[in-house]
Amino acid sequence: MMIGVDTEILIDVWQRLLADPRKSWVLFEHGTCVVLTDPDGELAEQATDLLRKFGPARAGSPAGDFGVIDVKDAEGWVVTGQHNDVLTYVGLDEPQDQSQISVGLFGRSKRHRDGTELHVVHVEDKRESAAPA
Repeated sequence: MMIGVDTEILIDVWQRLLADPRKSWVLFEHGTCVVLTDPDGELAEQATDLLRKFGPARAGSPAGDFGVIDVKDAEGWVVTGQHNDVLTYVGLDEPQDQSQISVGLFGRSKRHRDGTELHVVHVEDKRESAAPA
């Protein structure tokens, strides 16, 4: 179950944030998006493999690190992690405390859930639109 943000809202947010017509991406249930810079084959499978490896947070390791980006194209934040192409959206209404550390920890916990549950809710395949006409 989503925490505060439904799938349609998440899809809309990521479509605005990832407006590059060449970027394929896969959205997971709790708001984590895996951008596929070199998409090949089944996108959901490729993204799931990346998230399985780089999603779960492990204290004291690089997998526990995070950064917080205050985005202008959506109301909320993007929380980064160990892998540059694994990003998690946190909406304004989600964390009670909106400090950078609280937002980052909240986003990291969402990424951890996505990285362990691995439930794909949307695939944005931009491979065909990037092909020359």
